[in-house]
Amino acid sequence: MVWLLCFAGFLLIVLLIAGFSYRTAFYSSAHRKEDHYALPQGEQYEKERQRMLSLIREMDGIPFEPISISAYDGTRLFARYYHVRDGAPLQIQFHGYRGTALRDFCGGNKLARESGQNTLVVDQRALGGSGGTTITFGIRERMDCLSWVKYANQRFGPDTPIFLSGVSMGAATVLMASELEFPANLIGIIADCPYSSPEAIIRKVCREDMHLPPALVMPFIRLGARLFGHFDLKESSAVQAVANTNIPIMLLHGEDDRFVPCDMSRDIFDACTGDKTRITFPSAGHGLSYIVDTERYSEAVSRFVDQCLQNSRSDLKQSLEAHKC
Repeated sequence: MVWLLCFAGFLLIVLLIAGFSYRTAFYSSAHRKEDHYALPQGEQYEKERQRMLSLIREMDGIPFEPISISAYDGTRLFARYYHVRDGAPLQIQFHGYRGTALRDFCGGNKLARESGQNTLVVDQRALGGSGGTTITFGIRERMDCLSWVKYANQRFGPDTPIFLSGVSMGAATVLMASELEFPANLIGIIADCPYSSPEAIIRKVCREDMHLPPALVMPFIRLGARLFGHFDLKESSAVQAVANTNIPIMLLHGEDDRFVPCDMSRDIFDACTGDKTRITFPSAGHGLSYIVDTERYSEAVSRFVDQCLQNSRSDLKQSLEAHKC
């Protein structure tokens, strides 16, 4: 009898720790409030504060069309659609962990607009205006990428060139999505400071930011994800996905990234078997590469976009010629 009580007590403690882990890492309140102007803490962001706030205010003042769709599992997803011109390529943008669309893409959206692309700026599930209460570090979010591309094709037509882009968790999300079966008009992926896998970044945060031994806490975190979030942290990773795609991929990373180590994008680059480009930015912190070196960042992304569009037109021409034959 005593051993049964002890075992029950042990199980209760395990469940409590797993529940706390879930609430800390993955839970997002249904009553959350979004503040686009709340910047991350730290001297790297304080140094660029005025520039970032100016870009956020600029984007916040641009008219947009609110869009809502249902994800593959019925979750309501929300995005802002910014129209530049009819018939333009479309870039679908995904923000980072507990981030906001306007804050994380205040620079990237400006770059896309100025290059003549229409944009869908997505609120990731369980964040902003989207539904759900569980952040899955890209596991479920990668399937949302497919939902948004399907929506885009229904609205703009299957001939519209589409790019997926993301920052931080959003970057990992679009890379993890890369191995899914997308239509042929998804022609490129732009990933800014992605992590190599959900488990890898959580281990890093536990070890370096929270000063907790990953070997001790990760079993509870994985259990919390399974029991309360109903997902498996090991189900997908960016490194795994890019080895199984032929979609061109561009990786961008700040060399002074203190949240997602720059080496993680190197691991992704090494695993990628298709067309790939990786550019790093000295002294740039997490998600700050565009801010720190706007000219070089813009030129690099523009070259990648132009090359993808050129290749897409060439592939279409070859397909039409083959069809005539």
